[in-house]
Amino acid sequence: MGNFFIIISVALIPHLHTPMYFFLAVLSSVDTCFISSTVPNSMVNFLINDNRISFWECVSLPFFVTVCATAEISLLTVMAYDRYVAICHPLQYTLIMNWNACFQMAAAALVFNLINGMIQTANTFRLHFCWSNVVEQYFCDIPQLLRISCTDTKFNEIFTFVCVLTLGSICSVLILVSYGYIFSTVFKIQSDRGKYKAFSTCIPHLTMFSLFVFTGTFTYMRPQEMLSPSVDLFAAVLHAVLPPLTTLIIYTPRNKDIQVVLKYRSE
Repeated sequence: MGNFFIIISVALIPHLHTPMYFFLAVLSSVDTCFISSTVPNSMVNFLINDNRISFWECVSLPFFVTVCATAEISLLTVMAYDRYVAICHPLQYTLIMNWNACFQMAAAALVFNLINGMIQTANTFRLHFCWSNVVEQYFCDIPQLLRISCTDTKFNEIFTFVCVLTLGSICSVLILVSYGYIFSTVFKIQSDRGKYKAFSTCIPHLTMFSLFVFTGTFTYMRPQEMLSPSVDLFAAVLHAVLPPLTTLIIYTPRNKDIQVVLKYRSE
């Protein structure tokens, strides 16, 4: 509900037609897709007491989960660059972050991760599943599918690990470097109001990034001794549900523009 509110607000309110809110709306759209691809079907299955899932549903779910997860961290990286330009190069902001550049960056992030999702999914379903067809989770995910395969999955595990580690490392380094420059610039600002304004746009984004990295690391890169069906279920819920649900909560307290929209809506 919060993500829909952000998307509609950014689309309809001219005051929010800025690159920062454009990327926030795209991120909210990805979050909506992320949670919609996993939770609704699982809730229906729970209510009707039917835990079956078709083969094609099991193919589509890992694809959408992979695309949404990687698109989210890619967009968080683009948003960090947007904040870097806004704070460190304010006079050149409108020139660098023009609408054409914004659309190209958002499209590049989505297209790249669509291709990545297709490769990861195709690589998973080239395996054979001749033993158990029970997935110990509330939705099909690549790590769960690798566990029930009767084919040697060593290559898949290494390939998935390398892809996750590479993308995560590149995005994390770019975000941290951007914030290194941002904080260096902010601490040079003389007025407290200027510092507060800069921090109010950066802290929510940094919180979202930290939450996403923490849940993603716990889900896909936790040690072997923590691998169990119950922990897997908790990790899946944590990563697929928590970040999308907390977007509005994280962005509202320090963001006056969204607070004004919420106040206007409540009246």
